[in-house]
Amino acid sequence: MTKVLVLGAGGQIARHVVGMLGSDAEASMTLFARSPGKLTQTPANARIVQGDVLDKAKLDSAVKGQDIVYANLTGDDLDAQATGIIASMQAMGVKRLIFVLALGIYDEVPGKFGAWNNATIGEELRPFRRAADAIEASKLDYTILRPAWLTDEDEVDYELTERNAPFKGTVVSRKSVADLIVKMIRSPSLHLRSSVGINKPGTDGDKPSFM
Repeated sequence: MTKVLVLGAGGQIARHVVGMLGSDAEASMTLFARSPGKLTQTPANARIVQGDVLDKAKLDSAVKGQDIVYANLTGDDLDAQATGIIASMQAMGVKRLIFVLALGIYDEVPGKFGAWNNATIGEELRPFRRAADAIEASKLDYTILRPAWLTDEDEVDYELTERNAPFKGTVVSRKSVADLIVKMIRSPSLHLRSSVGINKPGTDGDKPSFM
């Protein structure tokens, strides 16, 4: 039985992950959310905890005894959230972390799309980069995911790029990102201590098609 803590469980990618793992007899989920009301369907193998990751006591209690922590968070204090999660995991002896961030945090997006992406969300990415730096400096078995611009397409179609490689494509479905997360939860040795870009193949362009 793999015990998984989902931080930011009300988010759209996280809800796909929870749905995909909902029928998995080998998974036990703790769904940690600020607003549990967003969790309209809770599988039998999941329990809900209301809380904020910046509440150390609440987070420590949720992290204790888990095998994997999967974080799908955002905000201009994301670096503080990441630092708190790292500290809690270290204190509770939990090693495996999957953390969703964003494309462009390393200035790895080439060409006109990279320039457009930086002009559009460059300032917002600063705490994301600080979060990545904190995660990479930790001794945790982390995987950072850097999705392209997200869509709600009902498809699983993606390719990956490594940390120091130019980012590919412009978009990816939330369902695709969730599929990769579920694969890592089921096979925790995948993509250890790496930062992985994820995009839909064949979507190169100057900006996302829906913009």
